[in-house]
Amino acid sequence: MAEAPFASAHISEIGPYRPSEPGEAEWKAVRPHFGIAAFGTTAYVARAPGEYVVPEHTEVDDSGTRHEELFFVATGHAAFQVGDEEIDAPAGTFVFVRDPALTRAAVAHEAGTTVLAVGGQPGAAYSVSPWERKYVGE
Repeated sequence: MAEAPFASAHISEIGPYRPSEPGEAEWKAVRPHFGIAAFGTTAYVARAPGEYVVPEHTEVDDSGTRHEELFFVATGHAAFQVGDEEIDAPAGTFVFVRDPALTRAAVAHEAGTTVLAVGGQPGAAYSVSPWERKYVGE
């Protein structure tokens, strides 16, 4: 049977990659939920203020990729740290990190802060990131 030409889901219908650790946002498995094959995407939902809604990482050593990443604060309010810069990011804010070697992270100011992340390596066909393969078995 052919795949449906479109799909939709509320974020509450998308399961996590794995159980979250205490003090860690829930990592929603957006890409595998929809079977997206063209780009990487996930969403993070903070349960409490002060929680890392985007974990501190680079897209070099930590992920095994060289992705550019675009983050969108869909709900709530976060403070991003990108390299040495702090970015105040209320709902509706985009944060783009072009340099894969820059450390990036975001802390939620509010419970329920939700951040959507989209990433890919310029000039390369998308392939599932090593960290994601570990959780979804692809």
